[in-house]
Amino acid sequence: MKISPPLALARGLCLAALLALTPGALAQDAMPKVSFMTSMGEIVVELDKVHAPASVESFLRYVTEGHFDNTIFYRVVPRFVIQAGSVGPDGNGRPVHEPSPLEANNGLSNLRGTLSLARETEPNTATAEFFINLVDNRGLDHAPDDMENKTGYTVFGHVVTGIEVVDAIAAVPLGGGQGPFPDAAPLTPVIIQKASVVGP
Repeated sequence: MKISPPLALARGLCLAALLALTPGALAQDAMPKVSFMTSMGEIVVELDKVHAPASVESFLRYVTEGHFDNTIFYRVVPRFVIQAGSVGPDGNGRPVHEPSPLEANNGLSNLRGTLSLARETEPNTATAEFFINLVDNRGLDHAPDDMENKTGYTVFGHVVTGIEVVDAIAAVPLGGGQGPFPDAAPLTPVIIQKASVVGP
């Protein structure tokens, strides 16, 4: 049967749409990147929407709202983590949205260079606070025998460029007094000047 040009075009468009939804394309779409331009250089992280969809959605909301702009890395623990989120250079916190559900049982581990959500003691309390692991911190992972999903810290991304900036932040003198961990705050504030989505 001869196919009329409009029908042929429609079928061609459908085929193109299907080809665009290949596993590789879907995986790429699921890995948005965020740039943190800091006072010590740029850190770019790739977010994993496949393994931590709720966490990534929440984090991107904060990024697009400008929540992280002009905030500081308020906690630096050498050979452990650097932490930031909602504390301004004056040491005051910023309001946050509702918490996101704990997704620590997603198969990802708190390895060096990974990005994880900080939280309170209770499991479903993560908001905008995040940390970058300086070393392999498998002790922060979901416990294998936890059937109720109450343990661990959600890994939702990893550093793709700027790990040297992360290491430089981890080496700064401490005791600045800002935020909830005054002894672990850099003596000279390390500022996230701008956070922005830079593409898949």
